[in-house]
Amino acid sequence: MADNSPTNSTTNLSDPPAHAVSLARGLSTKLLVLTIIFVMIAEVLIFLPSVANFRLRWLEERLGTAAAVSVLLVQGNPENLSRNVQNDVLMSIGAKAIAVRDAGISRLLVVAEMPPQVDEHVDLAHTGPAAAMGGALDTLFFGGDRMLRVFGPVGESDKEFELIIPDSNLRKAMLIYSRNVALLSLLISLITATLVFYAIDRIMIRPIRTMTRSMLAFSQAPDDPGRIIEPEHRADEIGVAERELSDMQQRLHKTLGEQKHLADLGLAVSKINHDMRNMLASAQLMSDRLGTVDDPTVQSLAPKLVRALDRAVSYSEGVMTYGRTQEAAPARRRLRLRQIVEEMQGLLGIEPDGEVEFINGVDADFEVDADAEQLLRVLTNLCRNSLQAMTTNRENATVNRLSISAERQGSVSRIQVIDTGPGLPQKARENLFSAFRGSARSGGTGLGLAIAHELVRAHGGTVELVESIGGRTVFCVTIPDQPVRLDQVRGNLRRPA
Repeated sequence: MADNSPTNSTTNLSDPPAHAVSLARGLSTKLLVLTIIFVMIAEVLIFLPSVANFRLRWLEERLGTAAAVSVLLVQGNPENLSRNVQNDVLMSIGAKAIAVRDAGISRLLVVAEMPPQVDEHVDLAHTGPAAAMGGALDTLFFGGDRMLRVFGPVGESDKEFELIIPDSNLRKAMLIYSRNVALLSLLISLITATLVFYAIDRIMIRPIRTMTRSMLAFSQAPDDPGRIIEPEHRADEIGVAERELSDMQQRLHKTLGEQKHLADLGLAVSKINHDMRNMLASAQLMSDRLGTVDDPTVQSLAPKLVRALDRAVSYSEGVMTYGRTQEAAPARRRLRLRQIVEEMQGLLGIEPDGEVEFINGVDADFEVDADAEQLLRVLTNLCRNSLQAMTTNRENATVNRLSISAERQGSVSRIQVIDTGPGLPQKARENLFSAFRGSARSGGTGLGLAIAHELVRAHGGTVELVESIGGRTVFCVTIPDQPVRLDQVRGNLRRPA
């Protein structure tokens, strides 16, 4: 992956971040060193049988030369050879003596001087790989002044030839061979390490380095979209990691933007709420004065106005106290749901002869175990969304109807809010209960459904979108009754009648 792929922003990622890894401690250097070490180890493993084979071949060549000389000597009379000729023959081979064994009888053909002892016997015909490698190492490290007896058949001859030879020349030849092999191994290691390093660096190290730089740069400025990595079109694990990192950075960038938006909104709400509380206090004083008016209409509307203002003041004080939306735990009681629905109808200003037909289908004796204030807020938010959806259509022939019904299934209360609006768009369904993303209309915040969802969850229940098509949208609020505590039941049973 190219080093400049993660960013197109004004900040250049080629500038190493504060936590960038140095070259000496990076993966590239470690990979290069490990490759050289591993190749050298492989060469050492190859060197052992190689130098052992070189030692055996060297001895076989000397024995073969001695065998050729022996054939000439056997055909002639070795005793007629002068001492100088014998020395020349042995000197050409580098041996001290040559002998031949035929039909179980050994015959000494040429001898310069017989050594007092032989340090090692080498049977070229029966030397295994392990013995050959052991002998080669022994000659390399401890040889140079030893006397060897080398014997074995040569070619297809039935005779066995023997050779007494010092190992000094053998050791010198083995040292030269080892030096050449070492230099060649080092050269092969460097070439192999370079090729392996280049291939792995292009395939793995550079993309990993790019992802590291992207993560470091993104951590410094997560609000900058230019710091998000641009993944390559690769099908391997690196490509998957790049795409996942890019998706994670995009989600985090989006989440941080939403959090910043929420923080700004919270600050704005706090400022507005400060002045709103003062205005609501003034409105509350005026509503108290309205309660003294004798007009029947005013007398019927004043209590509702007072309750609405009380709730508004309570919400404002809660925002000022906590600085954020923090719902209290529900104070649950047995409630008559029909009266809660009627109160909600009055708060939303749904008139019997208005544009929207409202049906309160809850039985008068239907009870629900819930917090009255929070349940009222849940129904108010759901119904307000339905009203806003239906009032966007101004055609006289369109049926605008909002109905609320309820039923019990064991210890669970199910409340349905049904409207004949246009239905929710796909985007709103995907982010149904997410603030600022689940709004079905332009300019909406989506807070209503988010608040309703939070309040119902505090009751241990759920809010679900059961159906949403053109002309019918159904939300279902499910609230289970409070579980009965066993110790409380036992206490009631123990009380005297």
